Amino acid sequence: MLRSLYSKLALGLLALLVVIGVFFILVTFVTTRVFLQEVNQNLDRDVAEHLVAEVLLMEDGRVRQDALEDVFHMMMVVNPSIEIYLLDPQGTILAYSAPPGKVKLERIDLAPVRRFLAGPGNLPVTGDDPRHPGRQKAFSAAPIAPEGGLEGYLYVVLGGEQYDTAIQMLQGSFVLRLGVAALIAALLFSLVAGLLLFSVLTRRLRNLTVAVDAFQKSGFAEPLDLEPRTGTGRGDEIDRLRATFDEMARRMAEQLQELKRADSLRRELVANVSHDLRTPLASLRGYLETLLLKEGRLSADEQRCYLEIALQHSESLGKLVTELFELAKLESCETRPVPEPFAIGELVQDVSQKYRLEAEKRHVRIEAKLAEGLPFVSADIGLIERVLENLIDNALKYTPEEGEIRISLEPGEHAVAVEVADTGCGIPGDELPHVFDRFYRSKSGPTAREGGAGLGLAISKKILDLHGSRIDVRSEVGKGTTFTFDLPIRPM
Repeated sequence: MLRSLYSKLALGLLALLVVIGVFFILVTFVTTRVFLQEVNQNLDRDVAEHLVAEVLLMEDGRVRQDALEDVFHMMMVVNPSIEIYLLDPQGTILAYSAPPGKVKLERIDLAPVRRFLAGPGNLPVTGDDPRHPGRQKAFSAAPIAPEGGLEGYLYVVLGGEQYDTAIQMLQGSFVLRLGVAALIAALLFSLVAGLLLFSVLTRRLRNLTVAVDAFQKSGFAEPLDLEPRTGTGRGDEIDRLRATFDEMARRMAEQLQELKRADSLRRELVANVSHDLRTPLASLRGYLETLLLKEGRLSADEQRCYLEIALQHSESLGKLVTELFELAKLESCETRPVPEPFAIGELVQDVSQKYRLEAEKRHVRIEAKLAEGLPFVSADIGLIERVLENLIDNALKYTPEEGEIRISLEPGEHAVAVEVADTGCGIPGDELPHVFDRFYRSKSGPTAREGGAGLGLAISKKILDLHGSRIDVRSEVGKGTTFTFDLPIRPM
């Protein structure tokens, strides 16, 4: 029943309004009682004084019963709610206007009486109620001193038992009943208005909860179906929560897609690695077994040819294992670049020279286009050399005979732009986003099947990421591919 936020808010509001209603009703009764006592005491504070002045109630310390009975009778006719008590100088009750057995006290505390007689002050001043021990009532009092000597007090209780209880007060006052009814109506109206307001305020939360539940049931694959937010600005907390959930759901969906894609790549990786390892291993084993089986029957040239082929496969295996180990170190952040100033032009010349012989065998030209006045750059020279080697090696694989590989250096304001371009078969547009993925090899081009496990570009990107540089690629099928990255100029 109380599982929803709306029901909890409604119950909390109801409890709060009940507490407020009870509190205000109690305050109303208390303040009304005090107000009535104050009004009665203000209006009738001189009643006792007038009675003492008009009627001789005591003479020579004795109570005049006939005079007292006349007073009792007169006051019962004029105001039946007034109770009259005749006290001696110590406060002992000598006579009273009440039926036998009603009066419970024998003595009245005179301290409030003296405070009342001392003069005007904060009203009401309450004193003992002889009919109800422990209860206080507003009163009027006057000393009885016919010949100058104090013979006692006339103690008049105002209000009597008329307003002794809240029920009697409520029954005896139309205004009080009207006020209580108005308070209850106002609380009921506040409850209904509060429930409607809570319903409006929690509607977006309910919608968000439904959307999140649907997102969970979809396996966190479908984006949140949320109502578009109206208005401008950041919105309130619910709007920000909704935007955060929306962004979180979008990222989760993207990450799930990325995980699925990564799992697909992992499966492909295992297949590629298995293939790349199995092929040279099988060839290597085959040639070695041939050498063993035909030992002594092969010519020296045949033996050398078999050994050279086995060595090539062994080198391919070693290169694959080295690249795997290198990429693992880069991704685990075990390899940290150590920047140092160096001449990028000299490094490009050295790397170009290293691949020149291989390029001549493939009838491909390698050209280094260096701008004049190249500044020193700040980077890890060994890692940048690895990037250039990977890019040139990749270009050689996809550049046909009579093609060209061009390495260009162009200085800028804060960095030197390095560009490696080829005139190969190019990369289709749908494959460009994946060229830096591990074990990804383009399926196009006549030489796409040539060696390599597809780790070179992934290693290059990771190295440049560690340098805070970005590598970009642009390509056009049939015309070639260009890779570009920047290296920061050494601070002066």
